Amino acid sequence: MTTARIPRHDLPPPSLALLAMEFRAPFEFGALLPAWPALQRAPAGDGHTVLVFPGLSASDATTFPLRGYLATLGYVTTGWNQGFNFGPRAGVLDTARRDLRDAAQASGRKVTLIGWSLGGVYARELAKEMPDLVRGVVTLGSPFAGPVKSTNAWRIYRLTSGHDIERDHAQAELAKAPPMPTTSVFSRSDGIVAWQGSIQHPDHPQTENIEVVASHIGIGMNASAWWAVADRLAQPEGQWRPFERTGLFGLKRLIYPDPARA
Repeated sequence: MTTARIPRHDLPPPSLALLAMEFRAPFEFGALLPAWPALQRAPAGDGHTVLVFPGLSASDATTFPLRGYLATLGYVTTGWNQGFNFGPRAGVLDTARRDLRDAAQASGRKVTLIGWSLGGVYARELAKEMPDLVRGVVTLGSPFAGPVKSTNAWRIYRLTSGHDIERDHAQAELAKAPPMPTTSVFSRSDGIVAWQGSIQHPDHPQTENIEVVASHIGIGMNASAWWAVADRLAQPEGQWRPFERTGLFGLKRLIYPDPARA
């Protein structure tokens, strides 16, 4: 079955009703506490470095909880260390390239890149530019496959970055997946990014989509998204397998809906 989607040229941003549902994000963060015992049963990490990029107008403070969780599993985690993410302003991507290179050199191993929203676009593009340094990519609600105005944040991007979003989009092949294991975690109830714009198509066999029930603002602090990230990071290098939705007495199929359903 193929994933249902609206054609790229006719993909509107999420509705006002979905946008209003973004107010549930604090409850997603609050749900981490009761979910913590289960989250601690995720597979242990192997100590490789994970570089995490925040979303538009966000900073490393927003990814601190996720990085802290991954650290408890045994990963070396780092933020992007560039303050607030106001888009690809002068020097931003050069600094990101340098940080990736430094992280790989310091550990002597490839680095996994995680990006939330716009941060996921950075992660994918860096992985395409520097594939020898990247082990895998995980994005959270990232708008890489839709038209430029299929999000409710495009005006903020234009205002904060000073860039013409249509020109930036035209210059990049954002929908093309990097040449290593790449996972897109998305939600059909995302109120900022049209979920169809987060769907990867199989550029290569190590490309996948994982659906969770989350808001856009809360997806990086959502227990089911954290488990999916931990599961993907724990795979031995060179032994990638698609995310498995079976198990836990059928509960995983409720927590992780079929991303390919019509």
